[in-house]
Amino acid sequence: MKLQPKNSLQGSIQIPADKSISHRSIMFGALAKGTTTVTNFLRGEDCLSTLHAFQRLGVPITDDGTTITIEGVGFSGLQPADSPIDVGNSGTTIRLMMGILAGQNFSTTLFGDDSLAKRPMNRVMLPLREMGAILTGDNGSEFPPITIRGTRELQPISYQLPVASAQVKSAILFAAMQGSGTSTIIEKEPTRNHTEEMIKQFGGTIETAADEKTITITGPQQFSGQEVIVPGDISSAAFFLVAGAITPNSQISLTNVGINPSRTGILTIMEAMKANLVVVDQDQQNQSATLAIKTSDLKATTIEGAIIPKLIDELPIIALLATQATGTTRIKDAEELKVKETNRIDATAEELQKMGADITPTADGLTIKGPTPLHGAKVDSRGDHRIGMMLAVASLIAQGDTELVRAEAINVSYPGFFADLENLVAGETS
Repeated sequence: MKLQPKNSLQGSIQIPADKSISHRSIMFGALAKGTTTVTNFLRGEDCLSTLHAFQRLGVPITDDGTTITIEGVGFSGLQPADSPIDVGNSGTTIRLMMGILAGQNFSTTLFGDDSLAKRPMNRVMLPLREMGAILTGDNGSEFPPITIRGTRELQPISYQLPVASAQVKSAILFAAMQGSGTSTIIEKEPTRNHTEEMIKQFGGTIETAADEKTITITGPQQFSGQEVIVPGDISSAAFFLVAGAITPNSQISLTNVGINPSRTGILTIMEAMKANLVVVDQDQQNQSATLAIKTSDLKATTIEGAIIPKLIDELPIIALLATQATGTTRIKDAEELKVKETNRIDATAEELQKMGADITPTADGLTIKGPTPLHGAKVDSRGDHRIGMMLAVASLIAQGDTELVRAEAINVSYPGFFADLENLVAGETS
């Protein structure tokens, strides 16, 4: 895809639905008894992988284009799939489903695309094995395809997470809810808490200690169907927040963006970098708001420690933001980026270097010096949706044309990304 620089972004757009909540709405709806309806569901490839997976497991799910309706079967109502289940590129689908399937009395094999096949799964398999499930990777490895032979006799666990990962935490929670007894999970740092929030929404019980790191849950639990309204995804909003901050003569607003405190690290960092950003029209019940951003005079900062899990998916676009900030920005404690859809540390550095950025990868992050003018180049998403969107935003301020290879990767989480971008270039409201 050929991309050209832009002189201004103006207008308002509605950000696509939150990916994390969309995934979990299908999972909780399937595992509840009764009917669950989901509106503003993200119909990206990743979330559709979760929907199709539960259909394969015998859950009646219909989509009229506006509302997803799930006739929940409860934890005991899932049926064996007649062949391995394809989860595409979705790490959330495979890891959380491993926890769900660990408590079933049948075997299931989950596989995905070439990118997913390179993502490590021991971080989920090891605690689930401790609980009594049998999980095996491809040729005895920790990589997909993963076969899960579950058991109705899962044992409670006390587990200290070696990595700050909401996916690992959630997989253990889904397993623990099916066993008997109380399980304790201790996090390195608090991670996004959508699973905990939805356990409560669907009628379950869970406790989080005052330090926000120690979680206790007692099984077995039962859920009841609910109405779910999915807010906009702040991870998707991040690309337009940065676009508005770095593109000249820009003023844009993003409506219905989820602002769950476990996800708003991007807002904290943009404030630290002196971005011209305001939060208005807050809806406390749905944890959403409108975010307004203008072209900004940015300052460098250091990003490390407890805030990293709150913005792990936003770090590639934050790195681009830092190329336009005065001073040296340092990103630390972000080793988790190495095991995303790509090694996002190396991918971010190498692709932005092609465009003239002064950016250096480190063992656990990135060092970025700015402000640096960018120029057009031939760049590659590497099949990673977030790298693809970051490079598309970079093209807005690059001198000359940018050629983005494998732009279709963006469809994984944001099928309407380029249409929304064009609306802002034209100054329209979508």
